[in-house]
Order: sequence, then structure tokens, then C-alpha cells
Amino acid sequence: MADICFMDIFLDTFRTIFPSILILIVVYLMMSSFLENEDKRRRSERVRATQKQSLPIRMQAYERLALFLERISPNSLLIRVKAGNLTNQEYLLLIQQNIRSEFEHNLSQQIYVSDKMWEMVVASKSTMVSIVNTVSADLGPEAGGAELSKAILRAFMQMENIPSKSALNYLRQEVIEEF
Repeated sequence: MADICFMDIFLDTFRTIFPSILILIVVYLMMSSFLENEDKRRRSERVRATQKQSLPIRMQAYERLALFLERISPNSLLIRVKAGNLTNQEYLLLIQQNIRSEFEHNLSQQIYVSDKMWEMVVASKSTMVSIVNTVSADLGPEAGGAELSKAILRAFMQMENIPSKSALNYLRQEVIEEF
């Protein structure tokens, strides 16, 4: 009889506790799933809000870099920076200062664009300075600024890919893909 009594108590306890444990497990699984989905939703909302705030700033950065690339392109640069009666060396320094000034003015934009885009901008600037330096050295110190200007235009007209134009094309593509 003691065996039956103990067995009855055990079965009664099991019948009472087992459904409670099952309910507890089901509630736990449902709550963890709900909380996980809620966390994902909140993260998604935060990302959307951040993107909404940063979009105008990033677009402005792309605009400023596009303007920079246009301003250092040979046609624009040589029209804006007049040779006047300057010597080859004086005009070369003026062009270099102008490119450097434009670049330094836009340094902070690298935060808002991809690494590849920024590398293209830096390479474009460096190539432009390098070509101008080479053309100036080929002319010699006795040449005037007007001669340097013409020689720079000729050198860039012979190039298949002008660095600032290549970078500008990449910038356009990146903007299209990102936005």
C-alpha cells in the first residue's frame, strides 16, 4: 500500500507539474521570439533614421567632390587660373597652389564617401599635379605661363582617360548604386 500511495502522489504531482512546465517552455519560446523580433525592428528603425539624417550630408559630400574634380580638370583649371605675364615657374606654382587649396578645402569629405572613391579623388589630384609638373619641366624655365597653359591642354587632349573625368564617372556610378 505504501508503494501505491507513493506512486499515486508521484503521478498526481507529475500530472500537475508537467503541464505547467510545458506551458512555461512554450511561453519562454514565444517571448524570446517576440523579443528577438522586437529587437530587430528597433535596430531597423534606428538604421533608417540614421540613413535619413545622413543622406543629405553624404549627397553634399558627393556634390562637393564632383565640384572639386571639375575644378581641377584641365579646361576648368586653366580658364580659372590665368597665365597673364607669368613665367613658366610662376604659373606652375599658381596652378599647384590652386589644386592644393581646392583639395584641402574638400579633405573632410572623405568621411562620407567610400574608400575607393576617396582613393580615386586623391589619385586624380596627384596625377593632375604630376602631369602639370612634367609638362612644365619639358618646356624649360624660359617659357612663359601662356606656353605652359597651351602645353598642358595639348598633353591632356592626347590622353585617353583624363584622371578627373574617370574619377567623376566613378563618383556618378557610386551615387547611382548607393542612392
